[in-house]
Amino acid sequence: MKKYIINGGNNLKGEVKISGSKNVALKVLVAACLTEEEVEISNAPLISDLYSMIELIKESGGEVKLEGHTVRIKMGKIKSSRIPFDIGAKVRTSFMLIAPLLLRTGKAIVPNPGGCRIGARPIDRQIEGLEQMGTKIRYDSKDGYFHAVAEKLKGITYRFEKNTHTGTETLIMAASLAQGQTILLNTALEPEIDDLINLLNKMGAKIRREEDRKIIIDGVHKLHGASIKIMPDRNELVTFAIASALTGGEIIIRGGDLNSIASFLEKFNEAGGKWEEVNSGIRFFLLSKEIKPTNITTEPHPGFMTDWQGPWAVLMTQAKGASTIHESIYENRFSYVQELEKMGAQIIPYHPKVKNPKEFYNFNYEDKKNNPMQAIKINGHSQLHNAFIKTADLRAGATLVLAAMVAKGESVIDDIGHLERGYENFDGRLKSLGLNIKVLQD
Repeated sequence: MKKYIINGGNNLKGEVKISGSKNVALKVLVAACLTEEEVEISNAPLISDLYSMIELIKESGGEVKLEGHTVRIKMGKIKSSRIPFDIGAKVRTSFMLIAPLLLRTGKAIVPNPGGCRIGARPIDRQIEGLEQMGTKIRYDSKDGYFHAVAEKLKGITYRFEKNTHTGTETLIMAASLAQGQTILLNTALEPEIDDLINLLNKMGAKIRREEDRKIIIDGVHKLHGASIKIMPDRNELVTFAIASALTGGEIIIRGGDLNSIASFLEKFNEAGGKWEEVNSGIRFFLLSKEIKPTNITTEPHPGFMTDWQGPWAVLMTQAKGASTIHESIYENRFSYVQELEKMGAQIIPYHPKVKNPKEFYNFNYEDKKNNPMQAIKINGHSQLHNAFIKTADLRAGATLVLAAMVAKGESVIDDIGHLERGYENFDGRLKSLGLNIKVLQD
């Protein structure tokens, strides 16, 4: 296991470049498996989840070349419809390979998806849609695999009960080569999905978005090779924006897209933050030392993203007054709270009053049995200090790194493998900005 050792409390300065989006990279790797021809993906982030997905594609018979930040994939003949459990269980996107495997071989054996354990994140919406398209799926609890077979997928009209990013993407890919037209209703609006649609259309798919969260896919007989440059990672942009604001406001961020984080900018402005474009980059800073408290409720896009609330909590520990964060997307997204409390943060979990929780929350509320705490109150002006802390998931890891930057003294952050799933060379880029950070491996 790896650890970060961070001596915080100092201002940072310099330039940092935003990587390609993790949430696009992993999905377009899956899309590349829909054709026998070569697909080129540039601006790919060099993260552990990407390497895991590449390994899975190779195991299925794909040829993969990685040169710098460009991946070339050629999935000629699929040699195996079974995803190895030890690799597939590491990354949640592995389940999405069910679409190309079914479409090209008529069967798929995929493990229960892995990734960060930030909630149940049920895949029942994906399974239900695939079943309606003509797939027979059963889960074997003994081997931990979903076993799926389908002679031919057919177009359907399907409405998602809740907002689902990966569910929308999985059914889009399945429908691209299905027989007839598929209409997906109440689909997710994340811009990463549009990047995937862009690639699929370049490959010969016929997909279009319409108003009211509606996507129409006319199935085609075959897809061909194409290329795509992945959009910048919105989560990295927000992480470095908050890092800049907390450490002097002198970090120049290159390659970010402000349009993709509009809801963050609205709240950042409310808290007393500003930004400006300088030297082909963006600088985020605070107008005064008195950060204003805010109240946040996470929502599907275009709302305030659930992945941003942990880093935002660190910013609010330095605000003047009390702030709140209400998590509506996942039922277990406050794993970082106990760790921040070790560092001196004053945070109180509470049960918010919601008129119709089953409808309001994006997760299956009936599965939430013993812990109704879906919000936290943060009392600001906390003097954060050093501590030995541990990451529980990817975004919690980024949260704790931000806290260690602000804290006085030497903090040790354990189990940083979670961070490497989504941030390329995180320690190296932070070190280039002047952070005193070391990596130790047990």
